[in-house]
Amino acid sequence: MTDAVGSIDTPDAQDEVPESKKVRKGGKRAKKGPLKRLATFYRQIIAELRKVVWPTRNQLTSYTTVVIFFVVIMIALVTVIDYGLNHAAKYVFG
Repeated sequence: MTDAVGSIDTPDAQDEVPESKKVRKGGKRAKKGPLKRLATFYRQIIAELRKVVWPTRNQLTSYTTVVIFFVVIMIALVTVIDYGLNHAAKYVFG
């Protein structure tokens, strides 16, 4: 069999390994006990939390102010729409 660049030929028979000869190592997917998996999980959580860029006090204050202001505006908008629809329903249905 000739090897060509970009060829999709199947490998030679001597290159194939029979299914019974393949040995699978444990690696990352090895079976672990529940306590080891739980400990690994918490170690990964702590490692990820160390990567987080936490906001400063000034940033946190400004973000909180913006959120509270937005929520107050949305409450006022929904209240006005509810009030208008209430009066429209009373007008239409008596």
